[in-house]
Amino acid sequence: MTLLNIHTIPDPVLKSIALPVDQIGAQTARLIDDMVQTIRSFPHCVGIAAPQVGKKQRIIVVDASLALRPVANHGLLCLINPRIVRREGSRPGREGCLSIPDFTGNVVRAESIEVEALTPEGVSVSLTSTGFEAVVLQHEIDHLDGILFLDRVASLKTDVFRRKSCIDNPLKKG
Repeated sequence: MTLLNIHTIPDPVLKSIALPVDQIGAQTARLIDDMVQTIRSFPHCVGIAAPQVGKKQRIIVVDASLALRPVANHGLLCLINPRIVRREGSRPGREGCLSIPDFTGNVVRAESIEVEALTPEGVSVSLTSTGFEAVVLQHEIDHLDGILFLDRVASLKTDVFRRKSCIDNPLKKG
């Protein structure tokens, strides 16, 4: 497994729409394994999308069990071609992102969602998620459509905040 480089703003890959994965093979499995290894290299990182590592593929890895506080979750989710098929309620919350390491922002997301996707084995799955895990899934799926949390804040002036301590990228040299 390899730790992957995180692309940060203003890299244009972050604003591009990822392409559906047509064939799931060894290359896809290797990318997913590397994405899992990469999120685990950042303390309390709970998700990553393929565009964040420079791949324009509709793949996300989410593990809300890695959150600072215990939350209801499905454990490690590796999802290919995920799409949200149902949203309910709304909840405001503070979000951060490996690709925007210097800032966090207040974003309103659905409280409960249903997601359909493929597993790395090519099996179709449907899962319902609520609370923090639902927020993480929405955040990562947004990445697949070139949407960053900054695009979702009501006001860049009042809803975006400089991080007190920036995320240290274990791959960054210097």
